[in-house]
Amino acid sequence: MTPELLADLLALSRTLADGAAAIALDRLAGGVSVAATKSSDVDVVTAVDREVEEWLLARLAETRPDDAVLGEESDGRPGTSGLTWVVDPIDGTVNYLYGLPHWSVSVAVCAGPPEPGGWELLAGAVAAPALGTTWHALRDGGAFRDGSRLGPRAGVPLARALVGTGFSYRAEERARQGDVAAGLVPRVRDLRRLGSVAIDLCLVAQGSLDAHYERGLNAWDIAAGTLIVRESGGTVLGPGPDGMLVAGHGGTAQELTDALRSLGA
Repeated sequence: MTPELLADLLALSRTLADGAAAIALDRLAGGVSVAATKSSDVDVVTAVDREVEEWLLARLAETRPDDAVLGEESDGRPGTSGLTWVVDPIDGTVNYLYGLPHWSVSVAVCAGPPEPGGWELLAGAVAAPALGTTWHALRDGGAFRDGSRLGPRAGVPLARALVGTGFSYRAEERARQGDVAAGLVPRVRDLRRLGSVAIDLCLVAQGSLDAHYERGLNAWDIAAGTLIVRESGGTVLGPGPDGMLVAGHGGTAQELTDALRSLGA
């Protein structure tokens, strides 16, 4: 894995994320509607999700034909190079559908199995065009927001932490997560639920959130964001067998993990 190859992978991840995000932003002008549902009748997919993923697959077929691709809305494709692109065409689809700005396109590339615990994240980018921001990171090369280097940051005591989270679209699981959130609220500064974990992880990297926790995430949700947090000097714990991911700086991630464990999360 030469420095030249890593630089090329980073440049491509940024180009893909920004290009896909521009398509999604452009489609908003014509209106967006639900094309299908997934885990529940409120877990939606739009035609734009599918269009953007198809565009990403086509660009990768042209530029990196030997690499595998893992995407949210398709079967992706196998590869022979040992590298896998992990893409989320729109992270925060419900926000996108409602015209809220917290949605993003996440593109990352890894070596090894494309799953937490097995992958070696190499490069990634998260583009949030409605916020006018793109974050990116390179393995051992740092994390950046619009060209400005991020971190590292000191952790804060959990009682002073602004913490992000997310909820399942399955009603029973969401109810349990609500109980955990209710128990956590008295222990932290406050909670935020913004609706795109890819953005939330980038906000942890830049210090706009002190920590983030969430359960039930997929590889495409977190690949680029995980690398961005780690390259900013932060910590990402999990997701482990229980499916919980916790991110933060300093000791905040571990203190939050201990609090969640005490709440049965």
